Amino acid sequence: MASLSIHSIQSLQASKSEHQQHTNSSSVVVEEVEGLIRVYKDGRVERHQIVPCVGASHSLPESETNAVTSMDVVVDRGTSIWARVYVPKCQGVVKLGGGHTKLPVLVYFHGGGFCVGSASWVCYHEFLAKLAAKANCLIISVNYRLAPENPLPAAYEDGLKTLMWVKQQAASSVGVSSNELWVRSLNLSKMFLAGDSAGANIAYHVSKMLSPNMLRPLCIKGTILLQPFFGGELRTNSEKYLTQSARSALTLEASDAYWRMALPRGANRDHPWCNPVAHKLSIKSEDMQVATLVCIAEMDIMRDRSMEYCAALGAAGHKVEFAVSKGVGHAFQILNKSQHAQNRTLEMIKQVKNFISR
Repeated sequence: MASLSIHSIQSLQASKSEHQQHTNSSSVVVEEVEGLIRVYKDGRVERHQIVPCVGASHSLPESETNAVTSMDVVVDRGTSIWARVYVPKCQGVVKLGGGHTKLPVLVYFHGGGFCVGSASWVCYHEFLAKLAAKANCLIISVNYRLAPENPLPAAYEDGLKTLMWVKQQAASSVGVSSNELWVRSLNLSKMFLAGDSAGANIAYHVSKMLSPNMLRPLCIKGTILLQPFFGGELRTNSEKYLTQSARSALTLEASDAYWRMALPRGANRDHPWCNPVAHKLSIKSEDMQVATLVCIAEMDIMRDRSMEYCAALGAAGHKVEFAVSKGVGHAFQILNKSQHAQNRTLEMIKQVKNFISR
């Protein structure tokens, strides 16, 4: 029978201790939004696919089946950015040079607290197909990088990179016969940045990264923010007093967790990416000065913060308008299938259509 020296025993004990420490570290949860994302102390991230992902050819509700064509396109292979493009088969839109139908363009960013979500989520696929069909617009839905693996400003950088990519696609199709219907359908003089929740935050911050000549011949006419996801250390009344069910798309606890995962290490919720109002919104000569539409949900904890944002934009000299959807909460247009929510969704789509048709 082999004997062990004191040194061997100590080495075995040290190895066992290191293994236990590693095991303990890998099982410690440091951040979690229940049912959606869990982050461990060792940096491992788990996302739960509670929303199905679907392909671009996924069957749509009957009203949109023959109204929209969708396809996936690669924006940047190096960072794995891609987009889903929705092209409506619509009438009554402008025809420009070459005889092709030209459509207003929405570059759209999905929600999910910067940490979850996808352009392939079935709820986004169905909502954006409906929006494209009913608002007569072409939509480029961006699948950007997610936090915490890619904290902000990664999503903003991906948004800007997508715009530069669209500019490149448009330039490459000039004077040649493009096989891509969507490229031929771009109305470069009527482009909008849009998104819901965290995606609306991305749309706002990407617009602040632009200068008037950066995208020519693309012309950004406005931003469309659906229940924008902002924050702040000081709680608003709707954050403090609006009661949210456990099944709500956004609770205050989840909101705080998303910001901890998305913001740079050590930043708090008064960081300008989270709380632009606290940093005195202003218009600089080099900034893009575009109109803004903000769509607010009455039962959303973000309601008062969205109203403050609209007031700050107006005070800073920006063109801003807003509409409040009664009796619905955060992300109702993609997650709430009740008849009431569907009616409010159609009203919101009409507001978007009016905004982009001017």
